[in-house]
Amino acid sequence: METRDNPFTPSFGQIPPCMAGREHIIDAITLAFDRGSGDPNLSTIFVGARGTGKTALLAYLSEKALAHGWVSANVSAVDGMLEDIIERSIESASELIDVRDGARVKGVSVGGVLGIEWEYRDPQSGNWRTRMNSLIKELEAHGTGLLITVDEVRADLDEMVQLVSVYQHFVREGKKVALLMAGLPYKVSSLLTDQSISFLRRAQCHYLERIPDYEIENALRKTIENPGRSIEAEALSLSVDAIGGFPYMMQLVGYRMWDVQPDEPCITQEDAAKGIRLASREMKSRIIETTYRELSNGDLRFLKAMLPDEKESRLSDIAQRMGKKSNYASQYKRRLLEEGVIGERARGVVGFDIPGFREYLTGESD
Repeated sequence: METRDNPFTPSFGQIPPCMAGREHIIDAITLAFDRGSGDPNLSTIFVGARGTGKTALLAYLSEKALAHGWVSANVSAVDGMLEDIIERSIESASELIDVRDGARVKGVSVGGVLGIEWEYRDPQSGNWRTRMNSLIKELEAHGTGLLITVDEVRADLDEMVQLVSVYQHFVREGKKVALLMAGLPYKVSSLLTDQSISFLRRAQCHYLERIPDYEIENALRKTIENPGRSIEAEALSLSVDAIGGFPYMMQLVGYRMWDVQPDEPCITQEDAAKGIRLASREMKSRIIETTYRELSNGDLRFLKAMLPDEKESRLSDIAQRMGKKSNYASQYKRRLLEEGVIGERARGVVGFDIPGFREYLTGESD
C-alpha cells in the first residue's frame, strides 16, 4: 500500500490546497493586481476571529501578487516592521531574477535589484518614506508593483500608524502599491478609531465569517482526492458537521483523520470520528480557551443565555434570559459578531460560529 503525504495544513499561516469560501475576495484582489493604481481592492483589511484563515489568505494573495508581476513584502505588526518591509521588498525582488540567463523576469534587472540591495538598506539615504519612494520608483521603472501585507495589526504600534500615514501619500501620488492587512476584530476596531489614520476607514473591509457547509464539503473532498485517496460519504458528512464552517477546524479534522490509517485508500467513518476527537481537543486548547479569556462578563452572560436553545437563538429570548431589554442585549450581540464568536442566521437570530464553543461553555457552567 502506498503512503501519501498528508495534504492538510493546520500549522499557523500555511496555505491550504483549497481556499474554501474566499474565492470572491481572491478574484477581486487578483483583478486589482492587473488593474493597478486606483482599484479600491488594493487597500484591504481582513477581519476575523482566530482560526478564520486570515494569515493563510494573506500568504495566498502574496503568491498571487508575485505571479502577476508584483513584489511582495510580508510582515507582522511588531517593532522594526518598517525596516522589515524594506528588507522583504528587496528579498522578494531578488526572486524575480531568472537564474538561467542572469537577466530578468517581469522586467526587474540584476542591476536594479543590486541597486536596491545597497542603496535602500542604508538609513542615511533618507527617512523611511524617502527610501520607500526611491524603491517604488525603481520597481515601477520595470513595470513592477509593491504589495505590503501586515498580519496581526495593532493600534498601539507607532510604526503601524506611520505605515498607514505614508501609504496614503503613495496612493494619492498614484504609485503602484497595495496594502493588505489582517487582524482580530477588536484590534482592527482600535486601529480604525485612530484619528491620525482616518484614511484607513476608506479601505475595503472583509469580515471572514463562517464558510457554508457545501463549500467545506467540496474543499474537504478535493483535498483528500487530489493525492489519490477517497472518503466515505458518512465520514464526509460527519466531518462537515464537526467543522462547522471554520477554516482552521477543517484543516485540523482533515489532518487528524488522514493520519488514522494513512496507508489505506479510503478514509472511513471510524477514521473521521477518531480524527474529530483529536481535532476537537486541539481546537479547545488553541482557539476556544484563548478566545474565552478575552470575553467580558457581559459577553459571557449573553452566550450562556443562548445555551438553552438547541441550535439557534432569538435575540428576544436571550434578552429575556439576561433579564434585560433587547437594546441592551443588542450591544453584546454586536460585540460578539465582531469577535466572530457568533454569527447571524436570520434577522434577530444568532448561533455559535466557533465549533465546540457551546460545549465548552456548558462545561464551564457546571
